[in-house]
Amino acid sequence: MQNGLYVALSGQIAVEKRMNAVANNVANLATSGYRAEDTKFSALLAQASKGPIAFASSGDTYIQTRSGPVTKTDSPLDVAIQGDAWLSVGGASGPVYTRDGRLTMDATGRLRNVSGLPVLDAGGGPILLDPQQGPPTIGRDGSVSQGPNQVGSIGLFTLDPKGTLRRADSNAVASSLPAKPVQDFTRIGMVQGFVEGSNVNPILEMTKLITIQRAFESAANLTAETETSFQSAIRSLSPQG
Repeated sequence: MQNGLYVALSGQIAVEKRMNAVANNVANLATSGYRAEDTKFSALLAQASKGPIAFASSGDTYIQTRSGPVTKTDSPLDVAIQGDAWLSVGGASGPVYTRDGRLTMDATGRLRNVSGLPVLDAGGGPILLDPQQGPPTIGRDGSVSQGPNQVGSIGLFTLDPKGTLRRADSNAVASSLPAKPVQDFTRIGMVQGFVEGSNVNPILEMTKLITIQRAFESAANLTAETETSFQSAIRSLSPQG
């Protein structure tokens, strides 16, 4: 009887984990370049226990990499990425990768993202502009020019699909495998004056929230019923005094 209680509790824990991920997605509907989280169970189902008790699994959380909608801003420091590639910024523990192309130039001319982290070139170095030369022109290959002179190049990187992504600094991700700089800009590039939005599907996420809430309520009801049965069994088996 206690096993049923533990199974119900494991179900509540699993559902709560999914609910937190979906709630975070909904909270970032308007965050530029945000990548939604989802949960998969395929690998865990293959490893399911063959014992008499099967506890609920919380699944593996992963970051979705599909593109989000692109909006025209006409700002010379906004860039949207076309294709499966990422910008690189200097995080607290090394380079991290983002699709948020809202860039800024500080007083010294260094190119940064909206959170103040330096934007990196293909070699992992910072990009320095001339604040006196006006707004830059950014090419499809990431080349940055001011007037007739090229002053730097924004790096574009591809992430190995076999790598595991995790959340990192400033709406960015870190990968368990090294990133590679893009060299062929036929299908991959960037467009100046545009910004990519979040890839969260609001209708899908709200539907998930409703389904998850119902699942949590069902698990809670099962817990309550198991506790009631356990208490009834104790009263029935207790010696009458």
